[in-house]
Amino acid sequence: MKNSKTNIMNMVSNKVLTVFIAAAIMMGSCDDFGNINTDPNNPSVAKTELLFTNAQTSVSDVVGAFTGTLYVQYFAETQYNEDSRYQTPSFDYTGWYTGPLKDLNTIIDLNTDPATAEDVQTGGSNANQIAAARIMKVYFFQMIADRWGVVPYTEALQGSENFRPAFDSQETIYTDLISELSSATDQIGNGTGVTGDIFFGGDMNEWKKFANSLRMRLALRLADVAPSAAKSAFEDAYSDGMITNDIFYPYLNESANQNPWFERFITRTDYGISATIADTMKALQDRRVLAFADPAQNADNADGTTQFNEVIGLEYGASEPGDIPNATISFPGQAVRAQDAPLPIITLAELHLALAEAAQRGWSVGGTAESHYVAGIQASWNQWGMTDVANQTAYVNQPGVSYDANNWEALIGFQKWVALFPNGYEGWSEWRRLDYPALEVHPDAFNSLTEIPTSHGYPTSAATLNEENYNAAVSTRGGDGLSVKLWWDAN
Repeated sequence: MKNSKTNIMNMVSNKVLTVFIAAAIMMGSCDDFGNINTDPNNPSVAKTELLFTNAQTSVSDVVGAFTGTLYVQYFAETQYNEDSRYQTPSFDYTGWYTGPLKDLNTIIDLNTDPATAEDVQTGGSNANQIAAARIMKVYFFQMIADRWGVVPYTEALQGSENFRPAFDSQETIYTDLISELSSATDQIGNGTGVTGDIFFGGDMNEWKKFANSLRMRLALRLADVAPSAAKSAFEDAYSDGMITNDIFYPYLNESANQNPWFERFITRTDYGISATIADTMKALQDRRVLAFADPAQNADNADGTTQFNEVIGLEYGASEPGDIPNATISFPGQAVRAQDAPLPIITLAELHLALAEAAQRGWSVGGTAESHYVAGIQASWNQWGMTDVANQTAYVNQPGVSYDANNWEALIGFQKWVALFPNGYEGWSEWRRLDYPALEVHPDAFNSLTEIPTSHGYPTSAATLNEENYNAAVSTRGGDGLSVKLWWDAN
């Protein structure tokens, strides 16, 4: 794992200070008093390294979110299954704009403004801070666009200058995000790397690879709706160099920065491994499931290892899951929910499977679709500690897994679904785009849904506080709620 945990404890412990430091930006100053009221112990300019750490910690709320894991049936609910039944039609995106995106925008502004640029160089060179902040903004904006589609973008983050921003089309957003990543990568220089960086420790070469990899992810979103643009963007990003190590969120063995699945299981046991994924993987002798899930208590032979017959999935569509004893089902494994268990942000497995699809589409990425497909599966097995080559080879060569160019969408779609576990939102996006594997809607779905949700509904605040632009967005998107298919979801 590339991520270093050195000094992360101190950076995360200081997270609470960010609120007070950032508040200084908004309070302003009174020129009439000159420097009389300047307190050197309470800076009027935010510490950009703390803002950067604060923004990065919000990635945990993406990779550790549970809603997407239920939509794609990685997990099933053991007690109250309202979320599995899609009870919530509207989700609020406001916190992403007022939280990490605002922090990142502040970093860019402070490093751009000549009046403050010199003061904030403890956070790294101006150019490198701006570049890293732009890359992280793309990461969050893609997540927002993948969930809601048509959202505020070009007029967003203007604060009091524009309380009612217009919503941008999905084509506009994704096209600009790809451009932003390319431009931000070019902006990275030889100056001091960013500080407060809990992902790469300020290594700007790793930031370049991360940005290129995100460009590859974004380009594939466009593959069925803007194939020429997708091909150009993907090939360009790949030629610039993708990641060479899996990128994980680095959790700690302490409550200030602990794995969210650990936190959910401190006093409750609300999520079991879904039978949908567990039974499918067991049938294929896919040893990754032995890391995905712990043994069910009643099936555990207590030898300290997990065997296939000890993994018992919970039926996703169970009408009364609370009646099913916990001892009869498997919960997420310790590799998923230990206090310091890292969660994947972007991995070699995902990117090799992306390369397999690119090669199958005839894009210039080197190698064959089959070679990248096999490399993706092997990378995923290695990621989960299943490194035995004989088992990997047997798995890849069996019917239903071995590569077939005539059935590439089903094969790559299925392997993407498994390899992205437990990154629910990314798994949901790729499942919507590729339409594989075939998943069944919950039989007791709320809101008269007959299909698994394909988007998130807008927050009520959008309609009440920004009515004109909200109405235009609903018209552009083709409705509100959970059943709208996003622009890139063309199949």
